[in-house]
Amino acid sequence: MRPRHPLPSELPNAWLFSDERLKAGIAELAALLPPGSGIVLRHDSLAPGARWRVLRRLMRTARVRGLTVLLAGPPATARRWGADGVHLRQRDAKHAEQAHRLGLLLTMPVHDAHEARRARRAGADSVFISPLHPTRSHPGAPVLGRAAWLRLARLSGAQPIALGGMTPARARELNRASRMGVGWAAVDFWSEKAAARRAKLR
Repeated sequence: MRPRHPLPSELPNAWLFSDERLKAGIAELAALLPPGSGIVLRHDSLAPGARWRVLRRLMRTARVRGLTVLLAGPPATARRWGADGVHLRQRDAKHAEQAHRLGLLLTMPVHDAHEARRARRAGADSVFISPLHPTRSHPGAPVLGRAAWLRLARLSGAQPIALGGMTPARARELNRASRMGVGWAAVDFWSEKAAARRAKLR
């Protein structure tokens, strides 16, 4: 029998949100994450075979470093490919029950109150609430700010993860202000860390 996914209290605190904009390979970035962190693999533009190969390489690193890997897409694919869980877009919330039946960790994105309520109804284990700060992923997009972000976190009924311009320092500040034990996720922070490491090794 497949082991049950981690309980909410055991979910990773730090996350890498993959993005096709990343110059570093996803496996290289995974090696920079603290043990016990999480990764959401998107890379939707890849053909299924290429995406599967990326996931398999990533899973090898994840097993060594104790990382949790979620695949953005259908729960059945995440289960078949060996991911620890699935990241469901809001439009795919109808597949939440299938994710639960398959024993997958389930996360969803949240940008407003409507999406927070939908994630709550879906029984998401965790939600990525964004954007908290300005981010290069969505240049010029309005940001939530701390007060609105905290309202969505409470409304979602799941472990909240801050996304959008996040850094460890901003995550610590948010935790002090919220007292909710929130997690954080980033794209650019990990990419910039990889670039700095490569420059140092030259």
